[in-house]
Amino acid sequence: MTFARRLLLGTTLLLGLTLLALVWATDRSFRRSLETDMARALEREARLVRVALPADSARWPETVRRLASATGHRIVLALPDGDIRADSDAPGGVGNSSLGDAEEVRLALTRPRGVSVERSRLGPAALHVAIPGGPGVVRVSGDLAEPAAAVERAKAAVTGAAIAALIAGALLALLAGRSISRPLAELAVGARAIGTGVPPRFPRSSIPDVDVVVQALRQMDWQLAERSAALRREHAESAALVDAMSEGVIAADGRGRIVSANAAARRLLGYDRGESLPDLPALFRVKAAREVVDAVLGGEVVQAREAELEGGLVLLNARPLPSGGALLVLLDQTEIRRLEAVRRDFVANVSHELKTPLTSISGYAETILTDRPDPEITRRFLETILGNARRMQRLVDDLLDLSRIEAGRWQPEPEHVDIEAAIQDVWSGLAERATAGRIELVLDVGPGADAVVVDPDGLRQVLLNLIDNALRYSPAGGRITCRSRVDAGGIVVSVSDTGAGISSEHLPRIFERFYRADHSRSREEGGTGLGLAIVKHLVEAHDGRVWAESERGRGTTVSCWFPTAEAAL
Repeated sequence: MTFARRLLLGTTLLLGLTLLALVWATDRSFRRSLETDMARALEREARLVRVALPADSARWPETVRRLASATGHRIVLALPDGDIRADSDAPGGVGNSSLGDAEEVRLALTRPRGVSVERSRLGPAALHVAIPGGPGVVRVSGDLAEPAAAVERAKAAVTGAAIAALIAGALLALLAGRSISRPLAELAVGARAIGTGVPPRFPRSSIPDVDVVVQALRQMDWQLAERSAALRREHAESAALVDAMSEGVIAADGRGRIVSANAAARRLLGYDRGESLPDLPALFRVKAAREVVDAVLGGEVVQAREAELEGGLVLLNARPLPSGGALLVLLDQTEIRRLEAVRRDFVANVSHELKTPLTSISGYAETILTDRPDPEITRRFLETILGNARRMQRLVDDLLDLSRIEAGRWQPEPEHVDIEAAIQDVWSGLAERATAGRIELVLDVGPGADAVVVDPDGLRQVLLNLIDNALRYSPAGGRITCRSRVDAGGIVVSVSDTGAGISSEHLPRIFERFYRADHSRSREEGGTGLGLAIVKHLVEAHDGRVWAESERGRGTTVSCWFPTAEAAL
């Protein structure tokens, strides 16, 4: 039942009960008032009768009839024992009945007056008033028909007014109910709109209580909007954070359906961003991964379980969610394992590179200490020890340089550098070795390629490593050619030798640390195996690139491309 109907029904019922009580109270009060007034009037008439009675009792019947005719009321004179001496309604004025049992008579004998009402089913009620006097009691009786009619007329008027008031009250209650229920219904619509996220429309009401509710709902809508926006921001931030994680994150519901998977997880599993994922139990084809899924869907926590996915090694961690479902975290271990292998190879290579000179130093030093050779042999041994010590020093220096460059602690400071002057400066430091090997230097500086914007120290170290390698691999009487030319918006600086060259299968790896195309000869020549790796990092630090070209038996050319001045500065 609506509020308006309840208000109408309640108001009508309340008004009806109130008006019924009013009519009933009016009837009783008015009837009692009329009977009281009539009793007083009859009492006055009785007193007049008592005064008007003649001293001769024989004349009492006639006097009673005459006075009754004048007043219109019945007059009875009775003895104290109730016997009637005169009755205005009796034939001859004398009745033969007794009033000994009449209540008003008994009261009048002990009080100033006695009053009683005689109800009759056959006719209207009569009011009797008796006072002491005459032979004993003077009683005057009046008909209550006229007061009863007046009461009925008054009750009819009150009832009509009550019905009119009831109708008016019901109409007012209906109007009031509608005026209240309409904004309440609109408030309900607004509240439902808040729940669905639609901008609500609140009613304008002149009812203060409804206005208070409207203001409260508006405040609630504003607060919910603020909190929803904050939750959306937090959700977006969390989603962006999870999506940016390098670890793959997969969340599934209690039925095993995947509800979210970040970009890393899709990459590890081989799915595109918009591609739908199968359910969690069917996601993996590897047995180890399926065992992890079965365990976590069974409520178990799985930690650090390895599995191979799409050619890579993945570490799986899984945990059941409190609300049902599971959360899987996939950590790609492929790069870590590769780096571990690189580290192991690096340690093994460094150990191997240091072992040979250390063995030589140790052996020759022990020979000098124990055998005491002649000065000439001792001198040769000491020269060998010094050469191996310098070789280890070069290795350590190259390792430190490479570590500094790879860690980003070295940053180039480009400036214009004359290429020919830089090559001549480096060659002068190697001239003794070149003269001993009868190796010729050829310079070929192309048009517009006489200067390059690079870090001077970086370029010197690049040229030193390239020319040193060329000297080491060039045969006696060979030739080293240093060229520069303009190419593709930059300057290419290349160093070519006339050595034995490098097989094509080795070319892609010659810039790796400690990689040797010819292990025995490189070690005999005293190389550290780090020169080309240092060259590669130095050139790339200038946003350049480096590559090698070679054919077996026709020498090797290593080229470095540096950006032009406009791009470098």
